[in-house]
Amino acid sequence: MKKLKEVLMEGRALLKEANIDNYEYDSVMLMEYVFHISHMEYFMNPEKEVDETEYLKCIHDRMNHYPLQYITHEQWFMGMPFKVNENVLIPRQDTEILVENAIKTIGKRKCRVLDLCTGSGCIAVSISRFCENAEVTGADISGEALKIAEYNNKANHTNVEFIQSNLFENITGKFDVIVSNPPYIPTDDIKELMQEVRQYEPRMALDGDKDGLVFYKKITGNAVNYLTKDGYLLYEIGCSQADDVSRIMRENRFTGIEVVKDLASLDRVVIGMRKEENNV
Repeated sequence: MKKLKEVLMEGRALLKEANIDNYEYDSVMLMEYVFHISHMEYFMNPEKEVDETEYLKCIHDRMNHYPLQYITHEQWFMGMPFKVNENVLIPRQDTEILVENAIKTIGKRKCRVLDLCTGSGCIAVSISRFCENAEVTGADISGEALKIAEYNNKANHTNVEFIQSNLFENITGKFDVIVSNPPYIPTDDIKELMQEVRQYEPRMALDGDKDGLVFYKKITGNAVNYLTKDGYLLYEIGCSQADDVSRIMRENRFTGIEVVKDLASLDRVVIGMRKEENNV
């Protein structure tokens, strides 16, 4: 048994030695996770004696660059907790830009929304939470990912319907809004990603083929068959992909194309409308 403050200092030192970014933050988060205490509770009783075994196991996992969120099984997104594991991408703040623009597009109107490549369900669940009149469907090819999405749907008290589908394969009906954060990393670029991502996050949710654009082409080309009159298509994109994705949308006769930047002033979201007269 050791004092809590000693355990925390040991964890911090080990993560620093392993060159883990945000080692101080991660050591605290793992302390809170393992010992089921808040940061305030720690400051109130740092002399508390604890068994460090499980904490050090988590610290060593993190030293090997295993993502913090996969250790704690949780990531917060749009003010809500989401369960995550190696079957889903860890939700990121950049994706909140996509959700915020989807919410703005939907407004308070009654409409049907489709989230393709839903993964953890963070986009679909967030839209369902903030757009009370939206009927939201989430689709993913991975059955394991959908188990996580279903959990998050229930845990956050939303009403999303999830469907296992390879893009539009098992999708029926028309939608007013289609939103997607598809795999968009060019295959050769994956090896350049930080170790936490390239080694542990699901490759199928990252790999956008040689040019990173394959899913934008597939989704955009088929979206006409699933969008209602003046329906909207919204994408998250890589920061260098705005021109290419905008071109793909124009080639498929989308109009009013808008590129939205993230908090770092990087291109992050592309929005387009499918005009009624263009539908075939």
